[in-house]
Amino acid sequence: MKKLWILLFLAIPLVAQNYAQEDKTKQAIVKIYVVAKIPNYLEPWASSVRRSSGSGAIISGNRILTNAHVVANQTFIEVQRYGERKRYIAKVLSVSHQADMALLEVEDKSFFAGIEPLELGDLPYIEQKVVVYGFPMGGNTLSATTGVVSRIEHHRYAHSGESFLAVQVDAAVNPGNSGGPALSNGKIVGVVMQSLNKSQNIGYLVPVNMVKHFLKDIDDGKYDGFADVGMVTQKMENPTIKKYYHIDENSTGNLVDTVVYNASLKGLIDVNDIITAIDGHRIEDDGTVAFRKHEYTSFNYFVDQHQMGETVAFDIVRDQKKMQVEVPLKNRADDLLLVKTTRYDKMPRYFIYGGYIFSPLSRNLLNSAGRNRLKLRYFASQWPTEKKKEVVLLLKVLASDLSRGHYGITLWPVEKLNGETFDSFDTFYKRVQAFDGEYLVLEDKDGVKVVINRKKAMAKQQEILDKYNIEFDRSIDLRK
Repeated sequence: MKKLWILLFLAIPLVAQNYAQEDKTKQAIVKIYVVAKIPNYLEPWASSVRRSSGSGAIISGNRILTNAHVVANQTFIEVQRYGERKRYIAKVLSVSHQADMALLEVEDKSFFAGIEPLELGDLPYIEQKVVVYGFPMGGNTLSATTGVVSRIEHHRYAHSGESFLAVQVDAAVNPGNSGGPALSNGKIVGVVMQSLNKSQNIGYLVPVNMVKHFLKDIDDGKYDGFADVGMVTQKMENPTIKKYYHIDENSTGNLVDTVVYNASLKGLIDVNDIITAIDGHRIEDDGTVAFRKHEYTSFNYFVDQHQMGETVAFDIVRDQKKMQVEVPLKNRADDLLLVKTTRYDKMPRYFIYGGYIFSPLSRNLLNSAGRNRLKLRYFASQWPTEKKKEVVLLLKVLASDLSRGHYGITLWPVEKLNGETFDSFDTFYKRVQAFDGEYLVLEDKDGVKVVINRKKAMAKQQEILDKYNIEFDRSIDLRK
């Protein structure tokens, strides 16, 4: 009995020490309250207001780490420390909508008094235990759920639609958890990002190596982003295609089938080249690389390890000759897509001409339009060319005596203006504004035409705007 009392006595300081450490951790967890202006891409002059909340963690430099989607389109932000009721006004310091990360700052430095910021750890391993902290639905106080890392590989980030490395965990993740830290051994190994619908306890983290990339990127006060090399490759798992290109069956790689016209690797890597390694790491026939022993993910993992402006080395085979090329990283995905990635923190671009509303095609618009717009979704799978850098839509037509027979038209891609093609929304807008003829003729790729009388459109413009309670006939960027 005496021996048992001694063991219990010795255990008391350890329990107290663990409790004190857990309390320090909890004090660095923050609840984030956000008011956001949500644009309406089908009526681009309009918006609505939404209130939501998320989670965050205090890290070095009096900064709060959270998700970009927590603060996207924000107009007002407040933060609240664990165990306190006072809210402090915060603002966005930097944001990566690509990788769904954001940093907040609080002007009132008393907010950070007595806080020990959380440290960043390393990329976790499969089956490593994690604790997820945050303020999810179901209550107002801090929640902590435990789980293990179940998978690490590239995954589509719901916020941007781009694919990056993600950590899958089985800890419970619910709305409100977003932006909260996942800790292992007291250090941040990821940031809660999203969960898988209709699943049981499948959540995803932005891994800590992505967080470190983001923090290093903004050291100079400017966000450059994650690079995209601008090529599409084809798997070479079929032995016949290897024989066709005279590749040894024991060699591996991917076939290049598309190079975007303005990509930084243009002229360095060509269609029908076979890329066999990246930065010295072998590319498998299925397009993966080993980032750790027995762990594979997309070869773009090694592109994402670089900052913008650096170079990445590709080993290639061209006409049966081996060579190596250094590719400068100058482009983000948005520089290389016909339909840009999902946009945030900006109102949609548009202009109205006699009740005819024009706007560029965007992912936001696709998401708003529903899934039955197959023609528009086809554009989202295409790459731009020098002659076609952006798709312009006749978004909708406001009903009036001028537009009889036309006001049923929606989301109609315009291919030609007065018989001539154009490369972008800006070019289209400038040509419409400069036009001084009698009839403005719009045409789609099948030759179907919409004809607008210029003088009547201009004469009816203000009347139509007033009738539909539209304040401005164009987006703010065009008004400037």
